[in-house]
Amino acid sequence: MDAPITQDVLTIPRKLPEEGKRNLVGLTRPQLLEALVAIGTPERQAKMRVGQIWQWIYHWGAQDFEAMTNLAKGYRADLARHFQISRPEIVTRQISEDGTRKYLLRIAGGHEVEAVYIPEENRGTLCISSQVGCTLTCSFCHTGTQKLVRNLTAAEIVGQVLVARDDLGEWPVPGAPKDETRLVSNVVLMGMGEPLYNFDNVRDAMKVVMDGEGLSISRRRITLSTSGVVPEIARTAQEIGCLLAISFHATTDEVRDKLVPINKRWNIQTLLDALREYPRISNSERITFEYVMLKDVNDSDADARRLVKLIAGIPAKINLIPFNEWPGAPYQRSDWARIEAFSDIVHKAGYASPIRTPRGEDIMAACGQLKSATERGRQRAADIAAQAGL
Repeated sequence: MDAPITQDVLTIPRKLPEEGKRNLVGLTRPQLLEALVAIGTPERQAKMRVGQIWQWIYHWGAQDFEAMTNLAKGYRADLARHFQISRPEIVTRQISEDGTRKYLLRIAGGHEVEAVYIPEENRGTLCISSQVGCTLTCSFCHTGTQKLVRNLTAAEIVGQVLVARDDLGEWPVPGAPKDETRLVSNVVLMGMGEPLYNFDNVRDAMKVVMDGEGLSISRRRITLSTSGVVPEIARTAQEIGCLLAISFHATTDEVRDKLVPINKRWNIQTLLDALREYPRISNSERITFEYVMLKDVNDSDADARRLVKLIAGIPAKINLIPFNEWPGAPYQRSDWARIEAFSDIVHKAGYASPIRTPRGEDIMAACGQLKSATERGRQRAADIAAQAGL
């Protein structure tokens, strides 16, 4: 795509969240049933209403109750008195030369997070965030330089998917011929934050996203990326069952301690022991090991050989990620010849080792570059957290 970079402040009318009204977005089916019963809907009738409301929100993309024409007018008014259908607000949308879209989204409390849509041939991947900021301080990651403010709710996680579908015009039109094209076909939890430090909200959000009568994104098209929160890995397999990606990035504890400080708590061997069980428990084909290529840090032939030895016996592929530089970054991207030599060693050992093509670098939307404009510019996150007593 040869179009120039664009950035716009969208003026899409959005209903601001209303105090005292529960947001139905992000509720699981049992939670939605409980909410309807709590406002007086007879339980037997509520079970049917759950299916109707679910389809309106997640299949048709309805943003208000008046659109739900198969519900009685009085019941719609009753729903509107108690509930809302709220999404994050798009503050800015940037479009890269390669078609990548980066959204700066405002959520409750004035906090901001980023989500990125990456169009590819025959599919589109949406990278979503799970926290405002991050607690892990990985030294190569721009997001890690922004302190954790708070976890996102399930509504705010699901809301990122709804916002992208709104912006892409992907909701079906009643009465129009059925169109099986999926612009948002894949979801990756690789945005801001460590998903497994927000497990319950991430799990509930993914249950909504995977539901076959709504957004209907298969668990095999959802990838959760973790830096290695070992106690939650088995729970992820059992309670979510999506694909798993590991931010690995080093082949010795000495180097990984510096790059991914969580390694000091759960070292490489402890992490690998937990990963060996994941494909069996989750019925996943393989685990993805993400490996950012840092010049003269982790990119030697010896590193490549150690890597394949470490993961021996684990069904896996290794994504080699050219380091995406950001202002003040303490590292440099490995030379391309060095990355290819590393990949060749891994490939000859029997593992797929694709080199990820950097996407959206010109708008700071590439892997490891996300950081909310609030923190980059006005440093408001700390002020907001203080006001909220966090």
